[in-house]
Amino acid sequence: MFYIGCHLSVSGGYLHMAKEAASIGANTFQYFTRNPRGFSSKEPSPEDVAGMVKFIEENGFHAPLAHAPYTYNPASKDAHIREYTAEAMAKELRFLESIPGALYNFHPGCHVGQGIEAGVGFIADMLNAIVLPGQNTTVLLETMAGKGSEIGSRFEELREIIDRVDEDKRTKIGVCLDTCHVSDAGYDIAADPDAVFTEFDKTVGLERLRAIHTNDSKNPVGAHKDRHEKIGDGYLGIEAFRRLVNHEAIRHLPFYLETPCDLEGYAGEIALLKEMRQEI
Repeated sequence: MFYIGCHLSVSGGYLHMAKEAASIGANTFQYFTRNPRGFSSKEPSPEDVAGMVKFIEENGFHAPLAHAPYTYNPASKDAHIREYTAEAMAKELRFLESIPGALYNFHPGCHVGQGIEAGVGFIADMLNAIVLPGQNTTVLLETMAGKGSEIGSRFEELREIIDRVDEDKRTKIGVCLDTCHVSDAGYDIAADPDAVFTEFDKTVGLERLRAIHTNDSKNPVGAHKDRHEKIGDGYLGIEAFRRLVNHEAIRHLPFYLETPCDLEGYAGEIALLKEMRQEI
C-alpha cells in the first residue's frame, strides 16, 4: 500500500481533515496539534476524534501524523521554555492515545549557544519524562536542515538522543526524515539516496524510520536553509522523487507533503506521486 498525504488544518475538526484528505486522493494526513507559531489551543471534541478514527479505519488510512508547533524547544537553555515544552508535549501525547497507531513528530530544537551536547541532554531528559513505556503513540525526531543552532541535522545527533532515552521507552522513539532538510543538511538524497539510507541505517537504524516529509528544496544540497519547494520545482528535482517513492528502504512508510501548495496543489502532487509509484 502506498500511503500518501499532505499537511491539513485542524481548524475544521478531525473528521473534516480526514474527509478533506480523502477528497484529494490522500489516504493519510498531517496536522499541527495547535497553532504552529503561537501558544493557543482548542480542546478537541471526543466525538469528533472518534468520528475521525472510524473514518480512517473504514477507508484504510494510515494513522495521521501529529506535528508539534515550532514554538516548542526542548533543547533551550531557558528552563521555563523547556518546562512549557515538556508540559505541552506530555498533554498532547496523552490525547493521542485516543488515536490508534498515532505518530507525533517534533523538531528536536535549538541549543542557542550552549552547545549540542547540552541540548541533546535536555531533549533526552524531556523524552524520559513524558514518554510512557506502554504508550500507543510513537514519538518522532525530525531530521533538520542545520540552520542556526538546530540539533538533528546530523544522523549522529539523532542517535545520541535516542541512546540517552531509557531502554524501556526507546521502542516508542523513531525518526521522521524530511527530504528537503536532509538535502539542505548536506546529505545528497537526490543524487545518491542509496548512500544516504545506508548511512542512516548504520548510524540510527532503518527500523527507527517511521515517516517521510516529502518536500523539494529551494536551495542546493548543503545550504542549511530549510525552504520547501513544490515537487519537481526545486533542487532535488522530479526524478529524485520518482526514485524515493519506490526506494526499497522507505516505500513501506507514509509520505507527507509539506510543500507550498493549496488544497488543489496538494491534489496534483498526490496524483503525480501516485503515478510515479511502481507497485511490486
